[in-house]
Amino acid sequence: MTSSPQPAKVSIAVGLIREAGRFLVARRPAGAHAGGTWELPGGKVRPGEPIEEALRREVEEETGVKVKDGVLLHVEEHAYPDRTVVLHFFLCRGAEGRPEGREGQEVRWVTLEELAALPVPEANRRFLGVLSEQFGEG
Repeated sequence: MTSSPQPAKVSIAVGLIREAGRFLVARRPAGAHAGGTWELPGGKVRPGEPIEEALRREVEEETGVKVKDGVLLHVEEHAYPDRTVVLHFFLCRGAEGRPEGREGQEVRWVTLEELAALPVPEANRRFLGVLSEQFGEG
């Protein structure tokens, strides 16, 4: 019996940057996986790279915001047909700088309610519930 190859597993550091009750989000490019959806900034962890270092590097590369460190809030594993992603969601502390889409993407600040109404990648949906528990007003 031949087993089919397992999809690649990719670790991703995701930064939750909060300012004045709003969260920083970025729109994925149209040609990218889950293109056109909105996400919190972050990206792939390089082999051997500490995850907090990846968080700082990816957030700065994407948005120009420098993050001092992060507190891990949630880990979510999600299997897409071609890959499995392991998302490490961090609450960023000591964020400095004015965010901009350094990779040509749109960035903006949104409330929790606005974020819940935006289209997001499948892997991020469950985290919206975690956000509501952590930061919701109910």
